[in-house]
Amino acid sequence: MVQYYDKVVRGTKNEDMRVILQFLEGMVGQNFSFLNYYKEIPVSYDATLLGVENEMAEFAVHEYQAKVINIERRALIYSHEMNPLSEDMIGEAFYVNSVKKRVILCRFAYARIVSDMRRFVRVLLDNPVEADLIFDRDMLKGNIHDISLSGASMYTNSSDLLVPGLDINLFIKFPDLSSGRMIEVGMSASIVRVLGDKAPFNCIIEFHPEKNSQQQIAYFINQRQVEIIKELKDIDT
Repeated sequence: MVQYYDKVVRGTKNEDMRVILQFLEGMVGQNFSFLNYYKEIPVSYDATLLGVENEMAEFAVHEYQAKVINIERRALIYSHEMNPLSEDMIGEAFYVNSVKKRVILCRFAYARIVSDMRRFVRVLLDNPVEADLIFDRDMLKGNIHDISLSGASMYTNSSDLLVPGLDINLFIKFPDLSSGRMIEVGMSASIVRVLGDKAPFNCIIEFHPEKNSQQQIAYFINQRQVEIIKELKDIDT
């Protein structure tokens, strides 16, 4: 979850937590907007603050929010309009019950939610899809683990050809989740950055698709998004 926010410390960690709890004590009965992610899909509903006691805050939440909080064991909270400070908050889960739609959070801290800057929905793939990176005289195979309309994160066994800023041709083998057929989509792309000191290397790719390729990527992402939402609904916690 750390990639979704930046940590913010205004005083010390303990001082920040005391200030947050003091603010929350005066906000019982008010609604707060929560944010979590399930397989890169944002889950965000309003939650009502029920009470604050023993450095913990109890909230009435949406069932889906509770399910994801139970997985991530924490929740991001958008800055409230009545908060004199502009920072968002984060709290760790002490108790979660999706049936009762209740969560108790503790160990509060300030945060700055940065995932809102994403231009497109991103989805995590349970089954990575194959991709071929075509260079002038070479080809490198990779496996895409998450994807959006603007790009993807893929793993490769070699980084020798992966130069940030380099333009390449990319061919992705998408499964059609409704028919089971494989669809190959080609486009130009750029290497943004390469992460890792040993294989497998994580290569971040930016897409430059034409209209038809973009439509095929969007179709796959929409199918995957439906899968993820259905899976979230079916989680039994």
